[in-house]
Amino acid sequence: GYGLHAQQWVGFANVSGLEKDLAAGTAKEMILVAPDAFSLHNGSFYSNSKTTGDWETFIAIELVNYIDNHYRTLPNRLSRGLAGHSMGGYGTFRIGMKHPEVFSSLYAMSACCMLDTADVTPAMIQMEAIKTKEEALKLNFNQKSPLARAAAWSSNPGNPPLFIDLPVKDGKQRPIIAAKWMANSFMVMLDTYAINLKGMKAIEMNVGLQDGLLQTNRDMDEALTDAGVAHHFETFEGDHNGQVPLNFETKVLPFFSRQLAFQK
Repeated sequence: GYGLHAQQWVGFANVSGLEKDLAAGTAKEMILVAPDAFSLHNGSFYSNSKTTGDWETFIAIELVNYIDNHYRTLPNRLSRGLAGHSMGGYGTFRIGMKHPEVFSSLYAMSACCMLDTADVTPAMIQMEAIKTKEEALKLNFNQKSPLARAAAWSSNPGNPPLFIDLPVKDGKQRPIIAAKWMANSFMVMLDTYAINLKGMKAIEMNVGLQDGLLQTNRDMDEALTDAGVAHHFETFEGDHNGQVPLNFETKVLPFFSRQLAFQK
């Protein structure tokens, strides 16, 4: 998720829940890989940026090859899945639908960025005043998100020192930059990549009824249905972060235990 290093995620999501599931017989033995997607602006959004790195290739190709070459894996798509929360839920869909030859099962928790219209907001306007990396580093957690999305979706090597283009200038929306953000929204990308998602063995997603992303996740569920993509969507009592450890243990790990191939 946005704002977390890999080590923080391991604790936040209670990855140790796998041991409990194994003991209870609700999960099978598997390798859990937690890639670090932290960046200057607290998160990469798992996208290919000209200025902050090719995070999609890192996750889908380089990291997969490294794990297969160093651990006791079953090196095929049917034995690999992707899961993530919030920004990681977006990354799960983004990388999964662009690399169906690598992954076969997806579980997205409270996914963000379903339709980012780059609206002119006070927070977005405030970002215009940020002129140095030092100023960016001083921003609090919530303030940095527009900079992170700009680095992911509208990077500009010719615009120092942050090397990004914001979708707002002089308090007004810049349509071309806003269009780049829209193009990286899941429900826009779905038009191109639905055929790949249809080839997935299984897709599940959930979101809390008290989560601010509830409506966009419901919209995503509807968009997947309209596109003919088989999937399962469910809600639960809870907010954006509170149920992640429980969901990881009781939903995500059992899901992959049912869907992944555990034999050659």
